[in-house]
Amino acid sequence: MSEHKGWYWPRHLPHRDEPGLVQAITFRLHDSLPQSWLRQQAYLQGNPDDDPALEQRLLDQGLGACTLGDPRAAEIVEQCLLYGDGTRYVLLAWVVMPNHVHVLIATVEGWPLSRVIGGWKSFSARRINAALARTGPLWGREYHDRYVRDEVHLGKAVYYVHNNPVAAGLVDRPEDWPYSSARRVDDVYTPFHMPCASRP
Repeated sequence: MSEHKGWYWPRHLPHRDEPGLVQAITFRLHDSLPQSWLRQQAYLQGNPDDDPALEQRLLDQGLGACTLGDPRAAEIVEQCLLYGDGTRYVLLAWVVMPNHVHVLIATVEGWPLSRVIGGWKSFSARRINAALARTGPLWGREYHDRYVRDEVHLGKAVYYVHNNPVAAGLVDRPEDWPYSSARRVDDVYTPFHMPCASRP
């Protein structure tokens, strides 16, 4: 059985990996952010003046090749997310944007977060490269995860995920974006007891 690591810092970003957490996850295409900005972030890592929201604003500008804007690629990513639902994690909400993905899951015992996300990336990369006759890296190495603290935070996180295409100026309503849980059901999550958790 795979082991969960708790808090750990494999490279630049901190991660929390424990079963029973609700996690808001963002992962992106490798060419979705300017190299100059990435180098600056590596230099500023840990600087309290750094603005983490800037990365999301840059992603929403649609930089890079935006491979996920191809319906074939977006559908493959959606299929990957749906495949493990109920066994490797509980899928609560998601959106596949042209150059990044937001996912909300509840983690389960025996499926560490890095393994789950690594599976999404590796399987989808092979399928997308084959479908689009492309070569080379698809995904950026890192991902962002933030555990959801309580029910209010969960509601805000679901809204953020579903509203991302609207915020990026791609559609007028969340349910108009074809690669999102917003268009599948009215209420994609069921309120449940969430564990208290604090950062070390």
